[in-house]
Amino acid sequence: MNISDVASTSNRIISEVERAIVGKRELLERIMAAILAGGHVLLEDYPGLAKTLIANSFATALGLDFKRIQFTPDLLPSDITGSYIFDRQHGRFELRQGPIFANIILADEINRASPKTQSALLEAMQEYQVTLDGDTLPLPQPFLVLATQNPIEYEGTFPLPEAQLDRFLMKLSVGYPSFEDEQEILRRRRQRRQDHFDLQQVTSPEELLAMRAAMEDVHVEADLENYIAAIVHHTRRDQRTAVGASPRGSLALLKLARAQATLEGRSYVVPDDVKTFIQPALSHRMVLKPDLWMNKMAAFEVLDSIANLVPVPVIEGV
Repeated sequence: MNISDVASTSNRIISEVERAIVGKRELLERIMAAILAGGHVLLEDYPGLAKTLIANSFATALGLDFKRIQFTPDLLPSDITGSYIFDRQHGRFELRQGPIFANIILADEINRASPKTQSALLEAMQEYQVTLDGDTLPLPQPFLVLATQNPIEYEGTFPLPEAQLDRFLMKLSVGYPSFEDEQEILRRRRQRRQDHFDLQQVTSPEELLAMRAAMEDVHVEADLENYIAAIVHHTRRDQRTAVGASPRGSLALLKLARAQATLEGRSYVVPDDVKTFIQPALSHRMVLKPDLWMNKMAAFEVLDSIANLVPVPVIEGV
């Protein structure tokens, strides 16, 4: 599979998801970029904005196994990973796999579970495996976590620790639909005559893995790698940040920039590919100084100033 094939298939996947999701093309393209890059996505927004529907729609279009985990304060780690159960009939322990053994996991309201339960995802998200009673079990490939959290309701919640936030490739917001898009949502529901969406499978798990492999051929100039490193380095030196982005943030920018180039059918990365993902890839990886904690837009303002400060490289022949 070449870059052109990947771009064409990705466009068909997004178009299929758009049959269910109205007016969110840019968001769907970013999630598709994360899927190609092999990373996890945190969706932070208000209830009722189709976060669950987005995850389910992508799973259907990609032909992937989908599981939804509703995080609650009484959820236990074994409820996610599964456990060994003694089979009296055969006199042996058998593994009862938890919902984590799927291709796409929707971790709904992830910040409602205790830190102990949240940590059950850490190994799965980073190592793509689960350890149960000393046995290491690989997760099915491809594997992707789409987590959601509500930004306005904090009672009874446990904020995600920085170590877990850092494992999300990017953090996105869905946003309310425009007036015209909301009219279109109502019109489609009336014509559909049911709540359910009948989406079609566009690709398969094996083809998605081939698409990811093809993306590795996208060329990145050394000047662009320096550009990415400079942006991340400035997040650590800015006076408004207590902790800057980690090297995992640099790798996230690199992978997402290559995915964006692939989606546009290019075999090379340009500076705009990097700029597109500065906010979603780095905003959740920084810890701001205490006097900025109440300003929800502070992280975006810091990154905007850094993006304007770092010189953009000129790529010859582009």
